[in-house]
Amino acid sequence: MSGSESGTARAPAELPAHLRPFDATALLLYALVVGSWGFSWIGLRMQLGVVAPEVSLLWRFLIAGAVMWVWVLGTRQRIVFPARLHAAFVAVGVTMFSFNFIMYYYGGMTIPSGLLAVAFSLAAVGNPLMAALFLRQPIAPRVALGGLLGVTGVAALYWPEITGSGFSAAAATGLVLCLLGTLSFSTGNIVSGMIGSRGVPLIPAITWSMTYSVIFLFGLSLVQGHAFIIEPNLRYLGSLVFLAVISSVVAFAAYIGLLRRIGPGRAGYATVMFPVAALSVSTVFEGYTWTLIAGFGAVLALLGNLVVLRNPKSAR
Repeated sequence: MSGSESGTARAPAELPAHLRPFDATALLLYALVVGSWGFSWIGLRMQLGVVAPEVSLLWRFLIAGAVMWVWVLGTRQRIVFPARLHAAFVAVGVTMFSFNFIMYYYGGMTIPSGLLAVAFSLAAVGNPLMAALFLRQPIAPRVALGGLLGVTGVAALYWPEITGSGFSAAAATGLVLCLLGTLSFSTGNIVSGMIGSRGVPLIPAITWSMTYSVIFLFGLSLVQGHAFIIEPNLRYLGSLVFLAVISSVVAFAAYIGLLRRIGPGRAGYATVMFPVAALSVSTVFEGYTWTLIAGFGAVLALLGNLVVLRNPKSAR
């Protein structure tokens, strides 16, 4: 029977990414993303202080990029691509690997971690909106509902911290910076999805994007006159290695793989779940105390997770 006949269901691999089932591989990638980024908040805090954020990010992606080049060359993957794809790699390097993080580093200097988490969780809303705008992917009602539940849940999780911090002009500026960072992250998601749709292998695409992020961060640090220093203590160096290898190489390989597998709308929901994971880490290492409203927020976030990630109906 011809696959073009009406009523013949397409195989999962032939479906658009946003309509593919959430299978065991997607679950593994999702768990890697949530776990890796859930621990990254503690690492980011350890980086603030002595070294300029742009320079810390430069070291981070210099290490991560080196690991990626060893990976791609060691496995003899394709590394030569046309100029138009390099333009896309530059866009991902600047938006997803550079500007996104710079905004959150500076935003984190004036607002509490709760608002950081809420701002970044808005990628669960920004991703499907931008996919609809640039990729013409319809926004599924369940994704919209799940995103709303998730963002509300994260806000509830951090509500005591948010309301107890006050909200000065500096805090408002910090929040704007974080929202710009989230917009940059979502933009990078869309460009990365477009790169994947052109058949570019995952690992070389990440490798080139990280390489361009290093070039961008080096130039930016140079122009701003930052000192190219490293804080010589275990706290800084340990967090740097963790952020470079686990939160960058492992997490971004898993996340971009997830983008290609299930589309930006559902993949973006990981940004709602890793603040929940971060609180679980904080419970063990920082003595975070759960409240009734925080527990309610966690339930909402998990419920939104189930709504967003359940398998879509088979496409015809």
